[in-house]
Amino acid sequence: MNSALAAIRRWLREFWTDLRESVDPSLLGVPRFLGLLYGPIDHHLRFDEALRQALNRRLPAHVTWRHALGGITYLLFVVLVVTGVLLAVYYRPSTAEAYPSIQYIMTGVTLGWLVRNLHVWSASLIVLVTLLHLARVFLDRAYGPPRETNWLIGVLLLFVILAFGATGYLLPWDQWAYWTVAELLNGLRALPVVGPLAANLLTGDVAVSGATLSRYFALHVIVLPWVAFGLLSLHFALIRRHGVAPTAAVNWQHPTEGKPFFPHHLLRSFIVAVLVLAVTTTAAVLFPRSLGLHANPYELPDSLGTTWVPVSVSLGLLRYTTIWGFWAFTALGVCVALLPLFERDAARPLRQRPIAAALAVAFLVGFVAAWAAGLTVHTPAPSVRPVIELPVGDGAEVQRPEGTPGASSP
Repeated sequence: MNSALAAIRRWLREFWTDLRESVDPSLLGVPRFLGLLYGPIDHHLRFDEALRQALNRRLPAHVTWRHALGGITYLLFVVLVVTGVLLAVYYRPSTAEAYPSIQYIMTGVTLGWLVRNLHVWSASLIVLVTLLHLARVFLDRAYGPPRETNWLIGVLLLFVILAFGATGYLLPWDQWAYWTVAELLNGLRALPVVGPLAANLLTGDVAVSGATLSRYFALHVIVLPWVAFGLLSLHFALIRRHGVAPTAAVNWQHPTEGKPFFPHHLLRSFIVAVLVLAVTTTAAVLFPRSLGLHANPYELPDSLGTTWVPVSVSLGLLRYTTIWGFWAFTALGVCVALLPLFERDAARPLRQRPIAAALAVAFLVGFVAAWAAGLTVHTPAPSVRPVIELPVGDGAEVQRPEGTPGASSP
């Protein structure tokens, strides 16, 4: 028995020696991209030595738990990708099969209901966590030189996340999704000049129809993932190039200060990841996203349920401040995003940045108020269903309710 164990141990030592001699250190770029390594990879070292050097890379002493918000955002994005791929296995993007396929996922696929609700809850939580992450960067003025580009990339990633949610919201093809998207497209169409062009491009028909569903699905599963992957790669590369931004009270210059990435920050990241997954799973189990009736372009639903935070905010703005309030709030968000291009002074405390503070407070108050107002919206707006006049024959006109698929609908 002892001789057998000794032989196994000897074989394992020889195998590890051969492995570390033959493996290219470039493979460590994968865990580095995933955030499991912080330091640079020295390609001249042996695999195990390069791994040990990367793990021992020191982080600034001011890196604390609040710096985990970016990691939480990325973790939720990974959850969305994994659950989205699993859902796509059974989902069928057509007006006849989309709704039944969602029903089958919820009732006929093992744990399909859990996968779908994890996807739904992660879509809302990632928006909130991304806003918190941007708020942390904003308060620390970590967007200052030379990190302006990374701030703008982070803002673009927020818009990509919103685009993911907006395109995915229609995919269940139930009454809630159909009429909410129709109302939001009406709001987009009211924007001068570019609004009608963008709304027509997204709709692909005279009203929300199968053409719209096909375009939303293509954007959701083909176009946006590539855009997100490119922006994330650039975002991570810039973070590693410029390092963690110092706070107002710290100007970290010496690499001998701070604590090693392993085990301190890596352990902190694992703890946060477990907590986030626990919260998301608990919410998915206790508060599942119900499915409305099958989408009917000819009939407004009796009730309207919103299951995504930006939808609640958008409906709150549209219903209580009209379309102009919606676009004014959007312009306010754009102003906050463009601050790095105009705020060039070195002052970091928020009290020394009155313009930035005023814009941030206005956006925060507006977001919370619109969210609260949107949660009170339980019925679709009657104005969502205007009469569409289609010319036929010798000039006579046929009246059809908005939402009726046109002749070009697949």
